[in-house]
Amino acid sequence: MSSYLEMIFGLTGRTAVVTGGSSGIGRAMAVALGRAGARILVVARREAPMAEVVTELREHGVEADAISADLADRASVKAAITKIIEGYGQPDILVNSAAVNLRPHLDALTDDDWDVTLAANLTAPFLLGQAFGPAMARNGWGRIVNVVSQQAFRAYGNSGAYGAAKAGLVGLTRSQAEAWSRHGVTCNAVAPGVVHTPLTEEVFADPSKVSVHTARTMIGRNGLPSDFAGCAVFLASDAGQAVTGQTLFVDGGYSAT
Repeated sequence: MSSYLEMIFGLTGRTAVVTGGSSGIGRAMAVALGRAGARILVVARREAPMAEVVTELREHGVEADAISADLADRASVKAAITKIIEGYGQPDILVNSAAVNLRPHLDALTDDDWDVTLAANLTAPFLLGQAFGPAMARNGWGRIVNVVSQQAFRAYGNSGAYGAAKAGLVGLTRSQAEAWSRHGVTCNAVAPGVVHTPLTEEVFADPSKVSVHTARTMIGRNGLPSDFAGCAVFLASDAGQAVTGQTLFVDGGYSAT
């Protein structure tokens, strides 16, 4: 990396917490932030996939560790926060990518479906933001990136509790930006299109659904986790210092049609 690119995109000396960093979009973001120089703390539920990401990062010379937590459980989230602060100090970057993707038809949506979806997709980012955002503001520098969804803006495919939670996360992003941006903390959301990840295996198992979503894009394909590497580095680095309170659509033009 040239000195100029290092100056605007480099993350050397920064610590990034990435929830859901064990797979899909979160993993791509974690690897990208690490390769840009940040120390990475992956927070997810399953230990084996987290270990794979940590190994990949360390092979690139990145300092990386993993913390197991159930992001749908408030006590587990708070325990992870304590481990992060006590073991690594206050992070500079928070990426909320962990998600629960329960989308039955609204007629069949249960109280439990609602509670676990809101807990993982909205309450966990709130708790993590409350734990780290004020300290970022006191330090005069910080980045919060929340991964949302097309279904925060439009209803299709049984949006249900998932769409409601992600719409709430868009609103939380703006609230975080209002609270902390004047102190050097940018807070933004990233809205994927239809991306092939473990959360969307059901969709991608149906060729007819894949074709419908592909036809809606402008680039002629559905999303890949690797599409999110560059935007993560941009939003987390000094390059994005004047971008806050925004939702960046990384969807191949899906939302423009």
